Parts: sequence; structure tokens; C-alpha cells
Amino acid sequence: MTSAPGGSTTSGTAPGTGGGTPPRTPSSTPGTTPAPGTSGPGPSTAPPTTPGRPSPSPTPPPALLTVSAPALADADRRWCEQVTVTFRNTGGTAARSGTVTFATHVIGALGVDWATVTSSQALPAPIAAGTARTQTYRVCVDSWRVPLGMRIDTQQVTVSWQ
Repeated sequence: MTSAPGGSTTSGTAPGTGGGTPPRTPSSTPGTTPAPGTSGPGPSTAPPTTPGRPSPSPTPPPALLTVSAPALADADRRWCEQVTVTFRNTGGTAARSGTVTFATHVIGALGVDWATVTSSQALPAPIAAGTARTQTYRVCVDSWRVPLGMRIDTQQVTVSWQ
């Protein structure tokens, strides 16, 4: 009895060892001549193999966007500002759509951060793999949130994409 890989047990004669006469390969009968147009005993050539399907090319890595720090500029109203950011796609496929989210802080006259207001706008898509795109957004909060003497400051920009 022998133990086979995988935990099963076998008994008897192992294939190809002992236990009788070896099988014969058929050949032409001794004393006969092969028919015309056929080959005699000996190695035969196998028919040529057809190439299989080519393996598919590997899937490129997904889009991977990075966002620059926001460059800020005043707008015509104290509750708005121009925010310029650069999106860089370092992935292997294009970013087809997405959302840009801005975290805008309302700053008091003495520098106190009174509130943070988030707003979202569309990503300038598509952004091809290995490229960058710069976009300027007009980011505003409700006018009543920014009384005279206060200002806004967009400090964080995040992006989600597909």
C-alpha cells in the first residue's frame, strides 16, 4: 500500500511497474509492404498545430487622481472666491467622471474660524491617463454666512472619480 499526494491511499501495483507484459505498439505486419503513397513503419509527423487564442493584454491599472493645493483669488463678492486646482491622473485609464468637493472656511475679522461649508462641483472629465488638467472654480457660500468684516478661505479640495 502506498500513500499518494493529497492524503489518499492506493494499493496494488503502481502504474507502469511489474504485473505482466508491456503493451505492444501496432506496426505493419512482418513481411508486408506498405501501400503506395503511405509511409512505412517509423516515426510519423503530427499535423501542425494551430495557434491558440492570444492571451488578452493585462488590464491597465485604474485611474489615480492627485489634486494640487488650491490657488485662491478673490471674486467680485466677499462670499465667493476663485479656486484653481490641477488634477493629475497617474493611473493607467482615464478618469471618466467625478466630483470635486471644496471645504470652505468662514473666517472672522480676528482670524477665528467660524464655520466650514462644503460644496461640490463636477470634475472636468475625462482626464486621460498620464495627463494633468487645471481648472478654476467659482466657490461661493451663502451670503448671510459672511457678514461685513469676514472672509472665506477654501483650505481643502478632495476629488472622487470613476
